Amino acid sequence: MYDREKTFPMEDTCNEARIEFTENGGIVNLASRRCQIIKLSRSGAVLKMSTRFKLPRNFYLDIVSARVPMIGCLAQRVHANDTVEARFLRLLAEKELNRIFVYSTHPNHRNRTLDIYG
Repeated sequence: MYDREKTFPMEDTCNEARIEFTENGGIVNLASRRCQIIKLSRSGAVLKMSTRFKLPRNFYLDIVSARVPMIGCLAQRVHANDTVEARFLRLLAEKELNRIFVYSTHPNHRNRTLDIYG
């Protein structure tokens, strides 16, 4: 299903984020790990992990600095260099995408401003 959907171009970014998932297949144990978003599009992201752990196929991505709450994700590929390609379960709105890029520490987004009226 996800391989037939339209993909949007990835853009370099540098945002701190948090991955939240349930451990041991239960509903009660919610685990949280820190990560960094290094590429982002409306339909997916490439995440850099700081520690090695068993990542489940489904998880939530919470971008704390940009105040974008839990985005449902599907892990597509896990690479050996601790990067993960993830696909979002919903498309990000342009407003959310711009807010993420405003709070990015990547040099390409240095002059972006937040439109509070739009």
